[in-house]
Amino acid sequence: MTRPIRLNAFDMNCVAHQSPGLWRHPQDQSWRYKDIRYWTELAKLLERGRFDGLFIADVLGVYDVYDGSSEAAIRQGAQVPVNDPALLVSAMAHATEHLGFGMTASLSFEHPYPFARRMSTLDHLTDGRIGWNVVTSYLDSGARNLGQANQLAHGDRYDVADEYLEVCYKLWEGSWEDDAVVRDAERGIFSDPDKVHPIGHDGRFFQVPGIHLCEPSPQRTPTIYQAGASSRGKRFAAENAEAIFVAAPTKDLLRDVVADLRGRLREAGRDPYSARIFNLQTVICDETPAKARAKHDDLRRYASDEGSLVFMSGWMGIDLAQYDLDDPIEAVESNAIQSAVEAFSSADPTGGTWKVRDVARWGGIGGMGPVVVGSASEVADELQSWVEDTDVDGFNLAYAITPGTFVDLVEHLVPELQRRGAYQHEYTPGTLRHKLLGRGDRLPADHRGAGFRHVASLEAAA
Repeated sequence: MTRPIRLNAFDMNCVAHQSPGLWRHPQDQSWRYKDIRYWTELAKLLERGRFDGLFIADVLGVYDVYDGSSEAAIRQGAQVPVNDPALLVSAMAHATEHLGFGMTASLSFEHPYPFARRMSTLDHLTDGRIGWNVVTSYLDSGARNLGQANQLAHGDRYDVADEYLEVCYKLWEGSWEDDAVVRDAERGIFSDPDKVHPIGHDGRFFQVPGIHLCEPSPQRTPTIYQAGASSRGKRFAAENAEAIFVAAPTKDLLRDVVADLRGRLREAGRDPYSARIFNLQTVICDETPAKARAKHDDLRRYASDEGSLVFMSGWMGIDLAQYDLDDPIEAVESNAIQSAVEAFSSADPTGGTWKVRDVARWGGIGGMGPVVVGSASEVADELQSWVEDTDVDGFNLAYAITPGTFVDLVEHLVPELQRRGAYQHEYTPGTLRHKLLGRGDRLPADHRGAGFRHVASLEAAA
């Protein structure tokens, strides 16, 4: 039986998201990121292509590791200027019926109490189609602009994250009972106070004594996305995530990553397939192989090596400006995305040691992920082989140019996958969680967050 492939579109409220320099291409419209019509048009396109969701990345900070300043990032438009992703969601939800929205928000820079309210509000307004990509942030520039000297150490950030999620779960799952809102006009009671509970959280990092400000939303807890690829990040994902994003550059690495994640889910007491795993990928396709390759060659002419190295320096925590382009990339410890260093020092499809110029070229289109170029049939073959060989569930598809890359996917790739029985023809009714996992609108019983259901009332009774 053909295994279905899941697809997310990957975008960001900025220019030069994953393909630095491509904003210069005459067909690219990423400069329209400030225009709400760009986002509603994109959402409608993706829904026509039956994409599971639009995953919206974000950073609160600038890429200033490269050459010790933000000048190159500003010059290249490398994720700066960048706007808030949360404000896009309501408009896109109004323009669509089924498309999900995975919104990145860093727990390092906002208290969980107002954040939990924001996510509940979006869950209401989207009829349960909101997901939260939980990140702890990796750019020191963001920390400094919020009065912090630097980011916490990598492991310490996840200690904060564990408690942050505990607070959110208590608010989302434990504060309001399902039947707390009665709307009894005759008695003049909108909500029953006996069924609304203070969470009484007094922890190491947060003190939240009161009730959640929102009544239960369709999902209660938004669908949890996570993209941490360090050992500590994978453990966090195994305990919390329902969709996990990875960026393995080769099948061999991806196979190992997926197997590791499935095992960690099992160790956390969860079904190993209770989280969908998506690999970052960029697809350049057209009607014929020749047209696709010509398109890729044309796009490659606009890729920026400097912009690529700006991103890679930030992701790896290494100032690549200090190296000659012919210097090898060595595995080093960093307080940023540790998996990036491992990937470029161990993955070697060319048969030699990776050099700085190889990293720059690799990241010129699609960032950390691999690029697939070909006709719809060729690309479908390749994506199916990745799924079959690695046990990955699907792909987080970045664009080279927008919306052109997504238009090609919807017009060429999706019909081919549907013809093969490898892609959905219609959406499953219900919330984002149910669409992705088919197990209902609320957190399943084996999820960490489910343990906090009505915990405040139980504690009070005890």
